[in-house]
Amino acid sequence: MTIAGSPSSFEPVILQSTREFKGSALSKRGSKVENFEEMLRQYRPMIFHMIRKLRIYKNIDEFEQIGMIALWEAYQNRQDDKGSFTSYAYNTIRGKMLSELTKRRREEDMFAFPKEGFWNVEVDESLRPPLELETLLSYCEGLTEKEKKWVVAAFYEQLKQGEIAFREGKSVEAVKKWRRQALEKIRKSMEQKERKR
Repeated sequence: MTIAGSPSSFEPVILQSTREFKGSALSKRGSKVENFEEMLRQYRPMIFHMIRKLRIYKNIDEFEQIGMIALWEAYQNRQDDKGSFTSYAYNTIRGKMLSELTKRRREEDMFAFPKEGFWNVEVDESLRPPLELETLLSYCEGLTEKEKKWVVAAFYEQLKQGEIAFREGKSVEAVKKWRRQALEKIRKSMEQKERKR
């Protein structure tokens, strides 16, 4: 027996073994494969109905394949005493297609690219302090330390009166007094500068 023989002497052995395999598979299962092919012809419109009902417009061939696999699984797992095979097949096909749609939606969401506007960086002006500290301190000439603390906390750090009072360990009324006195002194100072010009 030589393997290095001509290809024609080797081919019949393959064909013969393939025929034997098909014959033995059919004899083991009976005519189950033939019955499924007949069932597939009968239930294929149901697969396409489900594709239309679920509004699937992409990858229709893949969903047809998923529907056929679901029909095969329903055919393999059917229990005649549990009810109608048609409703079982319908629910199995629908379930498999919905599972696949959900899986694909998750994948799309994971790999979604942001829109072009996402990459444009815009600076939020409200996050910047309205006045620079040095400029702010130039207005604080003639103020007490408490009044300066209020000016810096209110205008530079943008804290509310209650927050300033909590941080300094004083009452809100005391902070309001600092505010009133500081604003009064700053107004007088600015009026004097305006008169000198």
